[in-house]
Amino acid sequence: MVALPHIKRHASCAVRVGNVVVGGGAPVVVQSMTNTDTADVQATYRQVKALFQAGSEIVRVTVNNDEAAKAVPHIRDMLLRDGLHVPLAGCFHYNGHTLLTDYPALAEALDKYRINPGNVGFGAKRDKQFEIMIETAAKYNKAVRIGVNWGSLDQDLSTRLMDENASLPQPQPSDAVMREALVQSALLSAEKAESAGLGRDKIILSAKVSRVQDLVAVYRELAKRSNYALHLGLTEAGMGAKGIVATAIGEGILLQEGIGDTIRASLTPEPGGDRTLEVKVCQHILQVMGIRSFAPQVTACPGCGRTTSTYFQELAGTIQAYLDARMPVWAQQYPGVERMNVAVMGCIVNGPGESKHADIGISLPGTGENPVAPVFIDGKKAHTLRGERIAEEFQDIVDAYVRERFGKDAEKSACA
Repeated sequence: MVALPHIKRHASCAVRVGNVVVGGGAPVVVQSMTNTDTADVQATYRQVKALFQAGSEIVRVTVNNDEAAKAVPHIRDMLLRDGLHVPLAGCFHYNGHTLLTDYPALAEALDKYRINPGNVGFGAKRDKQFEIMIETAAKYNKAVRIGVNWGSLDQDLSTRLMDENASLPQPQPSDAVMREALVQSALLSAEKAESAGLGRDKIILSAKVSRVQDLVAVYRELAKRSNYALHLGLTEAGMGAKGIVATAIGEGILLQEGIGDTIRASLTPEPGGDRTLEVKVCQHILQVMGIRSFAPQVTACPGCGRTTSTYFQELAGTIQAYLDARMPVWAQQYPGVERMNVAVMGCIVNGPGESKHADIGISLPGTGENPVAPVFIDGKKAHTLRGERIAEEFQDIVDAYVRERFGKDAEKSACA
């Protein structure tokens, strides 16, 4: 028997962000970021709400000017009036020290501040402005993500490391030096934050790059050299399939090694596209890796010459949509239903076998096969469907299965 590998998590400090715990062995947290003008209170509120309801457990907003700073407390109030306790993170660049000082209501409304040490200030002002932000976080008992970025790296540090490397008998490639600069910038900034009075249990680190191999190399070093909570994500991952694949591979490699306490998919949205896609991608990454479960999954075959009909494709889509629609109700009534697996297969080759492996599955007839569809429940053939209402009948069977299996689990839990 081949045993599944056990993922040993990187030891990290637990950090509380609002009502969510990041690190310390807590489940990996999904987060996202709005792309509205934060000063537009209504638009930003609607997008935060949509992201949160899609499953984003922390939502970040840009705070780049006075209008945005004034808007955040109003957005927070609107969310609370709707009963939405969304952990809000504020993303600061260049003028964060001023905004947090000038707008105490902003400092109080946010649950986490995101600080980029590469552009928090320049020259002699840099350390002082960084300290102001850290001291504000300590004053209001807020978490801080120290997020260094390949595109805005501390120039003094990177120049020094490049000069030191150039003097070596065998200099390292410039990319290796830049990766080291990212790691050192994050760790040195965290040390400065602790020196300024912020506890280690308030600090999350990230080091954003846009290439998968760089991401893996940098985070392996951060995990090796520290026990800070770590936020994973490719910066500027890209659009469509490329962005999704790059994010899934980069984050997946690290998660498999136990590295990462919170993740984001920084996807470039299609014009008019759904911002919640980045939330769904993160959930799928965690679910397919067996790290967390969010909703029942449909296993469906890709189709071939044996399945020239599109019926099984349509049924698979219908069942997935049905499961997604039912989940908000099921999640409240039937704990554990999110781990259910449903198979919708298109012919006799793998159909019965895959259906038996699923909790509940249906094997549709392929081209030239008898027009019958056996249904398997917990590995055993339970029904045979025929006719024009196969989809509706299968949905009824799935609904009954959820009530029977997970309803009993809920009763056991209540009596325990």
